[in-house]
Amino acid sequence: MSEFRMPSLGADMDAATLVEWLRQPGDPVRRGDVIAAVETQKGVIEIETYEDGVLDELYAQVGQRVPVGAVLARIRSDGQGPSAAPSKPLPSAAGTAAPARRSPPASVPAPTPAAEPPQPATPRITPAARKRAQQLGLDVATVTPGPEGVVGLREVEAVQVTSATPSRAAAPGRKPGLDLDQMRQAIAAAMARSWREIPHYFVSSTLDLTPLLTWLEQENARRPIAGRVHYAASLIKACALALKAVPALNGHYGEHGFEPASRVNLGVAVALRGGGLIAPAILDADTLTLTEVMERLDDLVARVRGGRLRSSEMTAATATLSNLGDDTADALQPVIYPPQVAIIGCGRIAERAWAHQGTVSACRTMTVAVGGDHRVSDGRSAAKFLNHLDGLLQQPEQL
Repeated sequence: MSEFRMPSLGADMDAATLVEWLRQPGDPVRRGDVIAAVETQKGVIEIETYEDGVLDELYAQVGQRVPVGAVLARIRSDGQGPSAAPSKPLPSAAGTAAPARRSPPASVPAPTPAAEPPQPATPRITPAARKRAQQLGLDVATVTPGPEGVVGLREVEAVQVTSATPSRAAAPGRKPGLDLDQMRQAIAAAMARSWREIPHYFVSSTLDLTPLLTWLEQENARRPIAGRVHYAASLIKACALALKAVPALNGHYGEHGFEPASRVNLGVAVALRGGGLIAPAILDADTLTLTEVMERLDDLVARVRGGRLRSSEMTAATATLSNLGDDTADALQPVIYPPQVAIIGCGRIAERAWAHQGTVSACRTMTVAVGGDHRVSDGRSAAKFLNHLDGLLQQPEQL
């Protein structure tokens, strides 16, 4: 038997609310399967299991707030028999167990209920899915149930809503179900901890992106519209390769000091339309093709703004890239997201006079800054990273 616990989904998280069980006791599970969904200050996140087996017992109830590290369920290995007796579940959301129902005295026969006219059948729906459907103005009767006849969050969000009624509870510009005040508090708590505990240093360089952008224009002209690559995908791939070359910037700092990562899982900061920021990871970004990076990026942004991420995407980032994008500012000095040890900040693309080999020309440039953890590395590591990144961007066809 093994215990499936509430994971920590960020430095700013101490608990989360269970909103849906996606598997039930007796269901087989495999590594990477999503078995539950929880709601944090940054939205609904799907929790995956990291082992094979059979879901044995559920210890938490939907709607219950569960602290990090608490046991949510138990998983038994294949071939192992079920538990002989149920274990004590976590306290309910109210903190007390529901009273047992009393049976009527044996001497008093139960009254026979009067016949009622048949009611139209309604699909079974989880509380989280019902809440989401209400926020979308969606009639649950129009949602096709899942394979087990239950309407869950997946089924509700799969519906293309063409005439949804705006939620009364949602303020204009806010994503329904997402408390931006709580998100801002979570971001503030994580950044305050970072600035207090991590001795930051910053190193920046202005890089010539003309070769990259020129190559992308030619490459995209040969591709169908749906397959075109944005420059952000090239930045992600180049940064991932540069991090692979400078491992001192890629990993986590924990109780036992710095633990370099064997993979490059690059967190990508995504701005939410109603405000706030979240930085899930593109896993193994250094091994993906540009087309694969673009596909992962599109998928990630859509699910971030739809409030549906996986726990691995929230916990696996080994470094983070924050790209301000167009029409913003020339540069930024980003703050490290613990337990990571580095963050990369990119300003907007701006045309500047650029001197090269005795000539001056107009070039499209970007200022890139590295925020590093002085407990692990120093400015030379950041400079090495920036030089390697510059070399990659000068030969974009090799990305």
